[in-house]
Amino acid sequence: MSLPSFEFHAADTFRMPETISWWDSDSKATMILSTPDLDPTLWTDYLLGAEHSYARHGVDSALDVAAIRDGHDTIMFWAMVDDTGRVTGGVRAKGPLTCADDSHAVVEWENHAGLPEVRKMIDDRVPFGILEMKSAWTTDDRNRARPVSKALARSGFHAMELMGIQFCMATSAPHILERWGTSGGVVAPIAAAPYPDERYRTKMMWWDRRTFTKHAEPEQVSKILRETAVVSRLTALVP
Repeated sequence: MSLPSFEFHAADTFRMPETISWWDSDSKATMILSTPDLDPTLWTDYLLGAEHSYARHGVDSALDVAAIRDGHDTIMFWAMVDDTGRVTGGVRAKGPLTCADDSHAVVEWENHAGLPEVRKMIDDRVPFGILEMKSAWTTDDRNRARPVSKALARSGFHAMELMGIQFCMATSAPHILERWGTSGGVVAPIAAAPYPDERYRTKMMWWDRRTFTKHAEPEQVSKILRETAVVSRLTALVP
């Protein structure tokens, strides 16, 4: 079986022509894929939700909203919007990374065991394209949080489809990565970092477009394939 090939679009050549959206029946919300420039109001709502969520969980030190507010390092973002217009979760992608120092992971592992492995894993994959998924959050409504989280776990594939990129990565606590792993992410065998403080054991997760079907839940695989087809079809229709 031949492996898929990817046409990697650098950040300075990639532009989203317009916002893309579709209804997600599990989370009872519309998933919106956009950029800070295309939809500044939604971007602000997403950031406000992230700020509130991180503060609620006592990890606001891990989210510097002032540093990311202008969207300079965000190639695209996702917002889940319910039928009342309220944002119930979201995530953003930064990149494509050009080297390990572009990733926030080197900050998280600074002065800790595992930093050399973190750097090597990133630098080895840079030629194939890497997006880093950051600032993820979900509603505090327990009935909706899990389906929203599972929908967001598929988000990296939309970006990889649009940009011809092979890899996505994220860092978080193991219990969060467990939910994100439903879409085929694999936790790297690297010593955990006590980030943002000693209460946490942050780990790194990788998604590979070539192999994700071996690790993802079957239902997630089906949805990833359907959603990336939608993304590809809608962008193809834009002149």
